[in-house]
Amino acid sequence: MAHDHDHHHAHDEDHSELGEMDLRVRALESVLTQKGYIDPAALDVLIDTYQTKIGPRNGARVVARAWADPAFHDWLMKDATAAIASLGFTGRQGEHMVAVANTDERHHMVVCTLCSCYPWPVLGLPPTWYKSAPYRSRAVKDPRGVLAEFGVQLPESVAIRVWDSTAEVRYLVIPQRPAGTEGWSEEQLAELVTRDSMIGTGLARTPGAGQ
Repeated sequence: MAHDHDHHHAHDEDHSELGEMDLRVRALESVLTQKGYIDPAALDVLIDTYQTKIGPRNGARVVARAWADPAFHDWLMKDATAAIASLGFTGRQGEHMVAVANTDERHHMVVCTLCSCYPWPVLGLPPTWYKSAPYRSRAVKDPRGVLAEFGVQLPESVAIRVWDSTAEVRYLVIPQRPAGTEGWSEEQLAELVTRDSMIGTGLARTPGAGQ
């Protein structure tokens, strides 16, 4: 389901939420560890895997391949699930993928208004703000404003389309390829792709920009 709106998000509002959530998670982890239900070391490995291996790096490789290979880009637009699977990125929460590509005329954003549907195989763990009520509601009502709070200022001529992710369909935004990257390898291109740019709340990094 898609919504054509201006977009708005409260990036800084999450700091207190993150603090409270972090305390709750640590308390729960302590209780479960004391009861012998979980192994802290195994938990650390699992979290690191999703954050640094299974996480946004997978999605960045998908985007980089789409930038570098027109045939793959076309395949991704027609059947994202199969194209992404061809790179080895499959699993729960990534069975039904749809890719939407940003252009000079249109910018895409993803939200899940009813839950927190998120393509784990390509983006890893969802950020706390993605699951927050302010983002989920304001992204649909005022997407341009939310983008501004993320530091993304788009010309009024650029239409913003908000896609509502569901348990059946999850979206991956293909950000625009930055200028000055002609001849770059896929590995180099992948370094420019951020998690937020694949949700639509950010843009790809420009060459030479800080990481």
